[in-house]
Amino acid sequence: MISVFIGICTVVLILVALVLVLVVLAQRASTDSGMAAMGGGMMESTFGPDTSNVLSRLTIRLTVGFFVLSFLVYLGYSYQRSHGSTTRGTLPNIPVSTAPATPGTATPQPMAGPTVAVPPTAAPNAANPPPAGAPAPRKP
Repeated sequence: MISVFIGICTVVLILVALVLVLVVLAQRASTDSGMAAMGGGMMESTFGPDTSNVLSRLTIRLTVGFFVLSFLVYLGYSYQRSHGSTTRGTLPNIPVSTAPATPGTATPQPMAGPTVAVPPTAAPNAANPPPAGAPAPRKP
């Protein structure tokens, strides 16, 4: 239910933001004597001679609405995060056993990867005998 509330508030927030941008762009600049960019005569015939006061009040109301909706969406997300289910959208935690494998049970084998031939670096000895048919090493 909270996700529906968040979705509706987000859509309304986007609409309020778009209308707020349009209202701010429609306002007359302090250095401009008229609203030539928005068709000054059309704006005055729509809102009357008090156009700047109407747009200023609308800007203030839309700005307050924007901040209230933003705060409500924030509260919705924080409520959802703290009270929602913890397994939703996350990977499950799988406990790893640290007990040694008992005899007679299958132990997992590591995945076989490409084998790389490593040249012997140690001289042959009792622990490291030379391969069959190889010449004996020379003593210096």
